[in-house]
Amino acid sequence: MATVVNFSGKTTSRRICLKPMAGPGPGPAIGSLAIKRACQLPLSRTNTLQHCIYMTRKAQDRLLNEHRVSPALAATRNSDIFPGSPSPSPSPSDTIKQFYRCMNEKNLKQLRDHISEDCYIEECSFHTPLHGKKEVMSFFEQLTAGMGQNVEFILRHVCEGDELTAAANWHMEWKNKQIPFTRGCSFFECSKEGDKIIIKKAQIVIESPIKPGTLVLSMLKTVTSLFDGFPKLAEWFLKSPHIVLRWLWKIYALLIAPLLESYLRLWNLAARILGHAYYILLYIAKFFFNEE
Repeated sequence: MATVVNFSGKTTSRRICLKPMAGPGPGPAIGSLAIKRACQLPLSRTNTLQHCIYMTRKAQDRLLNEHRVSPALAATRNSDIFPGSPSPSPSPSDTIKQFYRCMNEKNLKQLRDHISEDCYIEECSFHTPLHGKKEVMSFFEQLTAGMGQNVEFILRHVCEGDELTAAANWHMEWKNKQIPFTRGCSFFECSKEGDKIIIKKAQIVIESPIKPGTLVLSMLKTVTSLFDGFPKLAEWFLKSPHIVLRWLWKIYALLIAPLLESYLRLWNLAARILGHAYYILLYIAKFFFNEE
């Protein structure tokens, strides 16, 4: 062992140099073992600290990802991991996501919990809106039954507005393949019921399979010209459009429907005559070809 003493004016320091000593038998020397053990101690502490930092960051990332997918589930697990931490309050977007998740899972019992007693849903495919929880749930029961086991709603975007409002655009898929003419938008008005946010009003707009294109612009120009030419009639029509449509339906049923029915019967008769003539010609052709 060699000792070096510093005699300068600074604080006295002592340096110890350990030289490896060859032992009588196999194996490392005593000095090298001492150096190895001294070096392993700070390294092990550093590795432990780095491992703790890595596990903490991993847990935070996992909670962040779970909050993006399912905020309710993330809040529950966050309270389990960090007891005493306040759970985030529910939002309209969370309610809308859970609503469509229940639709896809055909979970009508949980779906009922997201509907208010005086719920009002305006579905643009129906002439009259749905009012009341009983009528709304009857509609959703028929809808989920018609979806079968392989059709589900796919949410594209969910946006929130002021005063507990939210909107979502979606489409429907069958086994991860989009079904044509099933794109739609839904606008929701929610209300608070205790700690929950439930759906109070909704308006659903679905893509039309008829694509008139520029014909819509021509029709719009014609309608606006009539409105400008007859403003009083336009005001009466806009106040009660269902009455006008009802009268148009009666006129169709009395005048146009019988003509169309007779026209379709005539074409049906012509199709039957052509079918019989085709079979007669086919029989004659087989008869002559068989004789040859």
